[in-house]
Amino acid sequence: MSDTRPTVLSMKDVTLAFGPKVIQKNITLDVKKGSIFAVMGGSGCGKSTLLKSMIGLLRPTTGEYLVDGVPYWDGSEAERTELNHRFGVLFQSGALWSSMTIGENVALPLQMFTDLKPDVIRRLVELKLGFVGMLQAIDLQPSEISGGMRKRAGLARAIALDPDVLFFDEPSAGLDPITSARLDDLILNLRDGLGATIVIVSHELSSLFHIADDGIFLDAKTKIPIAHGSPRDLRDHCDEPQVHAFMHRERDEEGRN
Repeated sequence: MSDTRPTVLSMKDVTLAFGPKVIQKNITLDVKKGSIFAVMGGSGCGKSTLLKSMIGLLRPTTGEYLVDGVPYWDGSEAERTELNHRFGVLFQSGALWSSMTIGENVALPLQMFTDLKPDVIRRLVELKLGFVGMLQAIDLQPSEISGGMRKRAGLARAIALDPDVLFFDEPSAGLDPITSARLDDLILNLRDGLGATIVIVSHELSSLFHIADDGIFLDAKTKIPIAHGSPRDLRDHCDEPQVHAFMHRERDEEGRN
């Protein structure tokens, strides 16, 4: 059955490269509204590079990137900045400013990109931290909380401007299984409660199987996507050896995980 939801993000025959070094080519994908879209593949295949391109940090060498049907790179820098305000990003480490409190970190995008008064910003910060279960840490420093709590604080900052699209780079990295499962549930709540569309880079299979409903699999050897679909569908129905090995935690013929 075809997915009739509107397409939020689209790439058409995109090549990503650093100078003459091609990272991935022939990338074509559609991210549907309300989807949790997984970017999958083994180490060194270009997952994080693709994410960087989707958030506007790397211009494709060839091809087209569309946001709600609008060519992202054809507009002015001001127009791209306006589109970027629709994005929220959670990096691997949480990327919190160590010199600021948790509340100040979450307030930063509101101070930079809105004209809201300080008391209104404070209430919004409390709301965002409350949503991720971190209100009690509003006046603490990042060094005073655990890795899992820093991830949640980073997530609160990512949703500060009520973005339409959230990008997560290895959100479960370094977390214990219980904390990771709680973060998965929080990501589902963001989709269901806020109506967010989510793009996630991850190699954590249990997380991918639990939350993702669509995705793309990048191959490091051929430097092209070799499969599209939800992680569960790829696990159960894809015959590509590299995909099968990844989804079942096996080694392929050349000993790559």
